[in-house]
Amino acid sequence: MTPPALPARVRVTRPPLPLAPALARAAAKLCPEAPPVLGAAALAIAGGSVIGAHLRWPGGEAQVVETGWRGKGIEEALRGALDAES
Repeated sequence: MTPPALPARVRVTRPPLPLAPALARAAAKLCPEAPPVLGAAALAIAGGSVIGAHLRWPGGEAQVVETGWRGKGIEEALRGALDAES
């Protein structure tokens, strides 16, 4: 399956865990229900800012993309990044 085409400024990454403090703060802002210890994380970054996150932990997961970036293939790219390495 071909990954979705993303807007030019956006990249999706699988950062190493535990997340670096700045990334952890950004992920917690997007997904406040996520616990501090994660099993997997994929982040969407645009212009140096985290604009989306798909986080998994034992017993749950959450995905959030900032409102202005929704519907541009980012949700699918985040999900695909986690599924590709599961």
